[in-house]
Amino acid sequence: MLQSLQNIILRMVAQGDELQATLERLCVEVEYLLPGAVASILTLDDQGRLHPCVGPSLPMSYSIALDNLEIGPAVGSCGSAAFLGEAVIVDDIEHDPRWAEFKTLALPHSLRACYSNPIFGSKGKILGTFALYFRDARAPSILEQTIVESCLPLCMIAMERHERLREYRRLAFTDVLTGLPNRAKFNVAMDEMLPGDWALLLVDVDNLKVVNDTFGHAAGDDLIASAARGLLSVVSPRAVYRLGGDEFAIVLEPASGTEAENIAAEFARKVHQPTLCAGHTVFPSITVGIAHSEQRYSAEEVRHFADLALYHAKDKARGGFVTYDAALTSTIAQRYEVVQSVATALRDDRFEAWYQPIVRIDTGEIVGVEALARMRLVTGEVLPAAAFHEATKDAHVAASLTRTMIKHISMDLGSWLRSGIPIQHVGINLSAADFQCEDFPESLQAAFAREGVPLHHAILEVTESVYLGGRDQIVAKKIASMRAAGFKIALDDFGTGFASLTHLITIPVDLIKIDKSFTDRLGDDDVGVAIVEGILHIAKRMGVPVVAEGVETPAQAEMLLTRGCTLGQGYLYAKAMPASEMGVLLRARGQKTDKVAARVNVGGAPGRSLLIQKGKARRVDASNF
Repeated sequence: MLQSLQNIILRMVAQGDELQATLERLCVEVEYLLPGAVASILTLDDQGRLHPCVGPSLPMSYSIALDNLEIGPAVGSCGSAAFLGEAVIVDDIEHDPRWAEFKTLALPHSLRACYSNPIFGSKGKILGTFALYFRDARAPSILEQTIVESCLPLCMIAMERHERLREYRRLAFTDVLTGLPNRAKFNVAMDEMLPGDWALLLVDVDNLKVVNDTFGHAAGDDLIASAARGLLSVVSPRAVYRLGGDEFAIVLEPASGTEAENIAAEFARKVHQPTLCAGHTVFPSITVGIAHSEQRYSAEEVRHFADLALYHAKDKARGGFVTYDAALTSTIAQRYEVVQSVATALRDDRFEAWYQPIVRIDTGEIVGVEALARMRLVTGEVLPAAAFHEATKDAHVAASLTRTMIKHISMDLGSWLRSGIPIQHVGINLSAADFQCEDFPESLQAAFAREGVPLHHAILEVTESVYLGGRDQIVAKKIASMRAAGFKIALDDFGTGFASLTHLITIPVDLIKIDKSFTDRLGDDDVGVAIVEGILHIAKRMGVPVVAEGVETPAQAEMLLTRGCTLGQGYLYAKAMPASEMGVLLRARGQKTDKVAARVNVGGAPGRSLLIQKGKARRVDASNF
């Protein structure tokens, strides 16, 4: 009989039946073998408290009364057995002192005796108890004791397998670094969500890659763990999930209209505190996208909306939050269309390099040009950069556009030089994405080499926003390598970013370009004059030439010249034009220098070069940058 019982239970364990079903079948089989006995199994938690597992013949009210019962030397039969770690026989519940506080629970159900055994695990830990109740005041027979003792190993096998499965599932649904539920658990939670009064917050930890690249991945891990603690401190006990990398999710249920926004603001305040990460002080920040179910949107829709909100927040409100609304979909859809149109134009080679001259304000001579991207539509219409600026915020598009521009610029420069056209420098705009490309600036050097154009003809223009995005010193290292290779560096749109003067100190540049917004404010009583004068004074002390962008009137040119700015760029001199037209203009107005030479390949043949001498000798200090 015992062998048959063992086979039944072991088969259920092997085929993966649930613990409760397995142990309930065990109790039923025991009661079948021992008529008049009532079998019960309790589990013991890590806090030393008992919980009903199965007791198919026990009244439900009695089982419920045993839940969360703390074990001890006088806590009935089961509580005492678990506490003492040995079998406890109580042949008369009504008069046994161990049942003094609990007999009123048992006697009304005609439970008059109880024999309980602790269930030990394979490592000696007590997992629970197995008990037989009798309706008569008596001790268990030898047969009853034998059967119970034979069932204890079966209970151990079933319980330990259940614990292993629980641990596997916990690990499968737990992020190792933070201990939070992971993406898999979040997906399960989302599958169970219905339209209702709840909100989803997607949280992105800003600049994780910067911290990883600068201080190492140990610091990045510390940053993620710190952010997790900050989020938990705000929303606990509500669930916080780590979706992976730098992204977290929080489900607020229920959530009022403004609660999610208030929590997002509290996140930012809580997380944005100086944090020690692998021995380095980091100032974390987070960006949040929020979406509400509003009793009508499915979990899939809410998740999509939160993704859109986070995407928009990272672009427009980094360090803050954006809540999804219908207008946001339209904005993002428009941006997506622009990105797609630019990607298509890149694929179809419909981008061109147009050029705007940089001139000596005093003589009108052209000392250099800036290359500007133009996109030609299939209709033939040419669009300026402002029309597709949104697309260049996509890193892949920005990097591809730079490569296309470099190809055209190097070909135009080579053509001008081979034709004897006086051209000193071409300004090439770089984006933050370019500094993340592993083959940059090598790809730029290769393009110039193919056309036989010396590197000193290129000035690489970097905006302050690129500097700000390069706190991990990737930008600084790349700039240093480019200057060492022979390129010159210009700080573009100077004055519009944060800590401009700091950039001049930390990253050497060869040219400063004053932003058009300051040139526009060159008036007799305008503070813009004082700012321009200050920039010119600092640049002069540093020995760095200055170009004023956006010069549109003779009055502006005169004010710049009288204050020592000899180089200007703007509509007063010329708008951007195609390479063919710029070649004509350069031939007519390009500044001649003494013995400026360019070595270019002749006919593309490797190893052959032509030395081109430029016009009559004239030395102009302002052009020596």
